[in-house]
Amino acid sequence: MRRTRNAGIALSIVAAMTLAACSAGEPGGTDETPAGTAEETDAGTSGAGGEGITVGIKFDQPGLGLQEGSEYTGFDVDVARYVADKLGYSEDQIEFVESVSSQRETLLENGSVDMIFATYSITDARKERVAFAGPYFVAGQDLLVTSDNSDITGPDTLDGKVLCSVEGSTSAERIRDDYSQGVELYPAQTYSECVELLSAGTIDAVTTDDVILAGYASQPAYGGQFKVVGNPFSEENYGVGLPKDNDVCEDVNAAITEMIDDGTWEELIAKNVGESFTPNADLNPPTPAPCA
Repeated sequence: MRRTRNAGIALSIVAAMTLAACSAGEPGGTDETPAGTAEETDAGTSGAGGEGITVGIKFDQPGLGLQEGSEYTGFDVDVARYVADKLGYSEDQIEFVESVSSQRETLLENGSVDMIFATYSITDARKERVAFAGPYFVAGQDLLVTSDNSDITGPDTLDGKVLCSVEGSTSAERIRDDYSQGVELYPAQTYSECVELLSAGTIDAVTTDDVILAGYASQPAYGGQFKVVGNPFSEENYGVGLPKDNDVCEDVNAAITEMIDDGTWEELIAKNVGESFTPNADLNPPTPAPCA
């Protein structure tokens, strides 16, 4: 990742002091800086005015990370923009790239991205390969149902119901293993497919993290058809994925803390997943953990 603004300022001060000393009559002093010196090279890679930053996001999660043409929207996207700004990068210096769940560690390890904001749960297994700042949000597995559904109030009320989740996900298996043996699982390729089936009445509920469900529920195309049950039964700490060896984790944590303290966090939640969704107040907004 490129230097942050503070690093760029520090280098500029040192460079300015050195140039002043040389100009004052030290051996080799000159009034001009030759092209290709360290001063010119560093100026092109530091924070604002530098080369930029590459950020991994989801491209297919409404309310969190969604690509529509050349536009990128969602809570994760806006948090990424806020953090990047605090690190010294303007919006036009951010390059967003798709970060598929199964590829996130690899993207960080091979340098394809500098950071990842993509509903990226902090786990011990992942920390063996990458580092995390945050969390900046704590989600919980929940259920999405139609707005007029009063039968489904939690994972233990799914007997005889048809439940949709993405094929191979742990979300549906958690329901069947821990809560309801009588549920019928419908495996889909994407959560968008699940939501379409819910709208058509083919299934009874969709399950994944509550904030992801809220993003789908808040889409204008569905016009208030759905609601998140609001009975989360897991804890998912969304962190900022970073390369294992990095020097920006504490700066990212400081930016997240400032975002929470200045009220921006609440504004971004309301803007992206609807004012009707209330994050778990016992867990949100979270306090970033110290960088290891």
